[in-house]
Amino acid sequence: MSSNQEKLSVTEKVGYSLGDLAANLIFQTLVTFLAFFYTDVFGIPAGTAATIIFVVGLVGAFGFTPLVAVLADRTRSRWGKFRPWILWTAVPFGVLSLLAFSTPDLGPQGKVFYAAATYTLLVLVYAANNLPYAALSGVLTGSMAERNSVSAYRFVAVMIAQLVVQSLLLPLVLILGGGDKVQGFHNAMMLFAVVGTVFLLITFFTTRERIVPAPEQKSSVVQDLSDLVRNRPWVVMLLLTILVFTTLALKGGMYVYYFQYYLDEAALAAFLQGIGFNAFIAGLNHLLTGIGLTSFQWPEDAPTSAFSLFNAGGIIFMIVGIGFSKKLADRFGKRDVFGAALFLSTLFMLGFYIYPPDAIGLVFGSQILHGFFYGITIPLLWAMIADVADYSEWKNSRRATAIIFSAMLCGLKLGLSIGGALVAGILAHYAYVAGAETQSPQAVDGIRLAVSVYASLPFLACVALLFFYEINKPMESRIERELAQRRAASGALA
Repeated sequence: MSSNQEKLSVTEKVGYSLGDLAANLIFQTLVTFLAFFYTDVFGIPAGTAATIIFVVGLVGAFGFTPLVAVLADRTRSRWGKFRPWILWTAVPFGVLSLLAFSTPDLGPQGKVFYAAATYTLLVLVYAANNLPYAALSGVLTGSMAERNSVSAYRFVAVMIAQLVVQSLLLPLVLILGGGDKVQGFHNAMMLFAVVGTVFLLITFFTTRERIVPAPEQKSSVVQDLSDLVRNRPWVVMLLLTILVFTTLALKGGMYVYYFQYYLDEAALAAFLQGIGFNAFIAGLNHLLTGIGLTSFQWPEDAPTSAFSLFNAGGIIFMIVGIGFSKKLADRFGKRDVFGAALFLSTLFMLGFYIYPPDAIGLVFGSQILHGFFYGITIPLLWAMIADVADYSEWKNSRRATAIIFSAMLCGLKLGLSIGGALVAGILAHYAYVAGAETQSPQAVDGIRLAVSVYASLPFLACVALLFFYEINKPMESRIERELAQRRAASGALA
């Protein structure tokens, strides 16, 4: 194999990152609003919608994703292994994103069939696009420092997409639809589809694969899987990925209950007034209506409004944390920085249990600091997975980048499923009553435990697991140096 160790241009880093911004405009919308769209906009029964989302999600995680991995690792083209998949799927991804959020005038059974068909096709195309995209990060460069930089650029883009979807999509739906949710969703997804397609094409045209298999490399799927199970850093990263996304799903699903049933509503309203948020929304609406647009439809009740601002603040400071990630990783190594930052973010998450209901400033302050330290870890997780592909090549003289990333994506989806199930299970255990104006002290205590202590346990387990992850800073340097020598000696140029 051969690797060009030149410093990647800012154009290539930005171009690569736009691919994940495109994907996450759709992915974050699916995660956050698909159930709402099916039930409240398209008119599908909640139970049927849940079944479609769950079954298709499992098929995508354990069917489509491994299949794409096997095919991508064995792709041969003048554009490389992974870049052609981005080109092939750019337009279908945009089209299917729009179709999945369309509302054709069909009967009850027709709506169910349409939703299942379009969501299945979208999940298939998403796997065919996003897995090769993720694997591409492992072959853009053999330099681990440059890999840290690329990952940081990428996840700034991801956080921007998350901020747009989680904080601004519903207001955007109301603005673009003139108050009509059906038309608003159609117009918003049309915008996302066009932007996403253009960004994916930019990714294809601005990137280049520099690490390519030597012509003599041949391996079977069985051999690739055998290499995986004997790769201890890969096993550690798989477990770590599951645990990280379990926590993200658990705390993310519980925060809304924390704001609704634990924090004091009057204190939340006073906090929003005190920081000038209400005045800001009023000024923004005055500007929008003054130029003939629909006013910005922000939630009016204090808990919901504060919750949306809480999420936005966390995301913004995650972006700030991502900005520190590369420099810290370059100096101390990914493993040590990841572990330290994850531990510190966990400490601020634990605070949510001890704060009194009227300590709104402390809640927001903890979210900001938690977001900052967790933000440092975000690009490192995926850069470490790419390092695992290097480690496998270093140990076995074979490279199977896509199948390594596919396993991690399966772990991600499994973690999200476990965390989502824990939300429902914990609520049931503590006798939560759906739709009640107030909850019992037992239920409220369960909610406090879930967003703090229970959500912290998987993060702390991750910190412990890192003691078994042997790719520290000295080993990073050794692997990079020796692989560069092997690739140069092989005479294979990219």
